[in-house]
Amino acid sequence: MAEAGNVVRVTNVTKTFKLGKIDVQALKGIDLEISKGDYISIMGPSGSGKSTLFNMIGGLDKPSSGKVFIDEVDIAQLDAYELAWLRCRKIGYIFQTFNIIQVMTALENVTLPMIFAGLNNDTAVEKGMQLLDLVGLGDRFSHKPFELSGGQQQRVAVARALANDPAIILADEPTGNLDLTTGEEIIALLKRLSQERGVTVISATHDFKMLNVSDRVIWIRDGRVDKIENREELSISIGQIGSRN
Repeated sequence: MAEAGNVVRVTNVTKTFKLGKIDVQALKGIDLEISKGDYISIMGPSGSGKSTLFNMIGGLDKPSSGKVFIDEVDIAQLDAYELAWLRCRKIGYIFQTFNIIQVMTALENVTLPMIFAGLNNDTAVEKGMQLLDLVGLGDRFSHKPFELSGGQQQRVAVARALANDPAIILADEPTGNLDLTTGEEIIALLKRLSQERGVTVISATHDFKMLNVSDRVIWIRDGRVDKIENREELSISIGQIGSRN
């Protein structure tokens, strides 16, 4: 269950990109509130604007107009150092392509954000081992990415996302490069972490299996919020949607 209060608030956000001489409006006035501890899926067809919205929430891009608040801090007002601090301490990122460093071991990948945050090496290593145990990879701490399966690499990415005890985990197509069974395992893992740690999970996804664990689904279409559905409202169509995968 979500705790009281919003961890994310988006107010009338627009985003326009320049393609040559053409202005392309990716977001057309998004209003959104996400509570602490929520498991949210942002869904929509390709080109709908969901990835752009995801990048706004993650501080990876800035809106053309409107505001994005993380814990009631307007992130557009932060300088580069402050924004880097917020991304390091408040947000954990999981990407479709894993984005773990190939020359580093699983443990080194997980401890890297802690080192950036100023944690001493011994403490970071101890915590890194705990996080790898948490995601079921305690015995693979010394393995490099080429020695791990896709699912194991994504588990390393999940552990890394948790390194600095973030308020938010942003997962961009976290099952996109995984097979069906492994994808389901990653989804279940994220849900368990959300429930046990009270972390807000926000996933931009095409994967309809996410509906089984989402507290709410935010449907984006043509740069706008088309509708927001609670988990209970989705229950009738879960089986029908699942049959499409």
